[in-house]
Amino acid sequence: MNRLRDLLLGAKFALTGGREGWTRTLMTAVGVGLGVALLLATTALPGALSARDARDNARNDYGAGQEIPAAADTMLIARTDTVFGGEDIRGRLVQPEGDRAPVPPGLSALPAPGTMVASPELRDLLQSPGGELLRERVPYKITGTIGEAGLLGPHELAYYAGSDSLKGRKALTGDQLDVERIKTFPHKKPSEPIDPILALLIVIIFVVLLLPVAVFIAAAVRFGGDRRDKRLAALRLVGADSGMTRWIAAGEALAGSLFGLALGTVFFLIARQYVGEVSIAQLNVFPSDLDPSAGLALLVAVAVPAAAVGVTLFALRGVVIEPLGVVRTSVPRPRRLWWRLLLPVVGLGLLVPMFDKGRDSGFYNQGQVIGGTVLLLIGVTALLPWLIETVVRRLGGGGVGWQLAVRRLQLNSGAAARLVNGIAVAVAGAIALQMLFSGIEGDYVTSSGEDTARAQMVVPATSSNLSRAELERREENLKAVPGVTGTTTLGSLSLHTKAQDPEDQKYIQMAVGDCRALREVGELPSCKDGDVFVAAGGQFGGDGAAAGAKLYFAAPGVGRRAGAEVPYTVPRDARTVPARPDPLGTKWGGLLATPGAMRSLTKAQVYYTTYVTTRPGDPLVADRVLNAAWASDPLARARALDDQKTASRFAGVRRGLYIGAAAVLMLIGTSLLVSMLEQLRERKRLLSSLVAFGTRRSTLSWSVLWQTAVPVALGLTLATGVGLGLGAVLLRMVGHPIHVDWPSVAGMVGIGGAVVLLVTALSLPPLWRLMRPDGLRTE
Repeated sequence: MNRLRDLLLGAKFALTGGREGWTRTLMTAVGVGLGVALLLATTALPGALSARDARDNARNDYGAGQEIPAAADTMLIARTDTVFGGEDIRGRLVQPEGDRAPVPPGLSALPAPGTMVASPELRDLLQSPGGELLRERVPYKITGTIGEAGLLGPHELAYYAGSDSLKGRKALTGDQLDVERIKTFPHKKPSEPIDPILALLIVIIFVVLLLPVAVFIAAAVRFGGDRRDKRLAALRLVGADSGMTRWIAAGEALAGSLFGLALGTVFFLIARQYVGEVSIAQLNVFPSDLDPSAGLALLVAVAVPAAAVGVTLFALRGVVIEPLGVVRTSVPRPRRLWWRLLLPVVGLGLLVPMFDKGRDSGFYNQGQVIGGTVLLLIGVTALLPWLIETVVRRLGGGGVGWQLAVRRLQLNSGAAARLVNGIAVAVAGAIALQMLFSGIEGDYVTSSGEDTARAQMVVPATSSNLSRAELERREENLKAVPGVTGTTTLGSLSLHTKAQDPEDQKYIQMAVGDCRALREVGELPSCKDGDVFVAAGGQFGGDGAAAGAKLYFAAPGVGRRAGAEVPYTVPRDARTVPARPDPLGTKWGGLLATPGAMRSLTKAQVYYTTYVTTRPGDPLVADRVLNAAWASDPLARARALDDQKTASRFAGVRRGLYIGAAAVLMLIGTSLLVSMLEQLRERKRLLSSLVAFGTRRSTLSWSVLWQTAVPVALGLTLATGVGLGLGAVLLRMVGHPIHVDWPSVAGMVGIGGAVVLLVTALSLPPLWRLMRPDGLRTE
């Protein structure tokens, strides 16, 4: 009860201490509130992503096609996804087959033929001058807007367009269908089990992003330390014992943290209203998605005040408060090093047993990972005060501004360490994460096999009934596109051998094209129209292909009934040539046939693909090619080639890291500014006194700059060492060799230093105002 009374008394002092007390409490509340706002956003993030996934599943139509007859409750749907200016656009053509056809989420009714319902972002883009090229590809009249239930986020580009020409479209080659018939939404995509290394990465990301927040909150509850010590000495003078004064100080911190909780909630609610305007790595959510979990929010509400009390009591454990002053103002006793080194050593002890585990030994012990990582990063906050004290004790000489800064650091290096601790922890964690990302990136970002030097875009045809004239017309349209430097068209058809058991049949791929086109898939010594070649050494599609072999193909419309296959005999003079990967990276074996050799294959279903080369440096040529492909066939799946492919889960984790890093960086900058302004306010009288006695303002400005620069330089040096060590440990855990990407490390350190320099520059105008003579006033 006595301790509770002391806490309440401290809270009362925080609220009734006049303008000085209110200012001190407000600064603490702002610092704590910024951290609380980010913590609340973090607790809301899992729910936001779950809501986003739920909307995605509710509208999902992949795998929805079924062998069902047309009925009043069915609908034909075709996917017309495209890209514009590097942004993905989700498109669907829909054609109801009855008055009870399913309606996608976010729509009140299906659009009529020639009209569409678009997302707000796509509607605005199409109506803007920059959407002129896109209007050629999405020319439908906008008659409605997709609601929130049908979109992943407010910035998604999506549309549903009505059509009356989807009936009769056939299946494409492969497992994707040109047009599908569905009866209902949703059709949830099967979820892939998460990789143990990705699970480890997610845990590390949360630790690295949230630990600086905790450090900033711990620093914020200690605002006003120097003046608080004077008040505590006054309390000792009127009869309070040392224990009571410490709990009173904890009560003041408790009051500030409680106000910080309230302010943090307000900050979060205000920021949530604008979260829909922010898009990071093409990922955004609706404000309503950002709803904190009740349990996690309650944990934050309990943990923050408890941490405020605990940090204050811990900070005062070695301070002797006497009626005539506080012993801290005398020359401090040197800080001990042994227990500070113990933290990272114990952290390493937790992580070392998981070395070389890789992804084949199951999931990592999350408790061990979190504990070891936290202890290593907390080691930065423990070692930094000792490092600053040890270094500044040996500094001296220099100009007046330098000497003022050094003397200030020598008298109170703890405040400087608290100012830099958060940025140091963030930089150390960022370096470790960067090393881990660089180390495992090769497992998830791999070569696609596509050769962008030979072709930059691909335009596949969606029909096998194209006449030669239509095929040439489409190719001429592509050649006429400004920025296109060449096209190559290859056909593809499938043949098979005959066997008693259908499972013993072998399937052979045949590529069809002129000699120039066939050289894209085979190394031809010489070629003329009418030649047929056997491509050897392909990855698949060539087993059973040989000169003189008798093969069969299914004529269109006859299905797989007995006797429906049409025979084809490979010419005996067909030469064998080495297979070559096509621009998509596929190395087909089988047969290569020129148009003159196709007379006996006129009934075969041939699917054509056109490879397009474009002029480098033209940012609009890709969109113009997509427009030309759409004009020939709205369902054509034209796309740009890419040298790399990225695993979707890895890309999602990386996007989440970008979002979290941006939020933490904003918190770091804002909290540093609040911390620096609080320290300047504490020294207002001293600064005004120095100016009154003739000290130049530029000297004091340089003094403040040096007081920030020295601890920051030491903090970033320590953070670099700890970050490299943690990164090396994490790489050993996942079984990858230790490799340091020095430009990335330098970039992380540079970002941390730039944030501090920016905050210091922003603090200079308030510093100049505090130097005025009216700062000598007292109440």
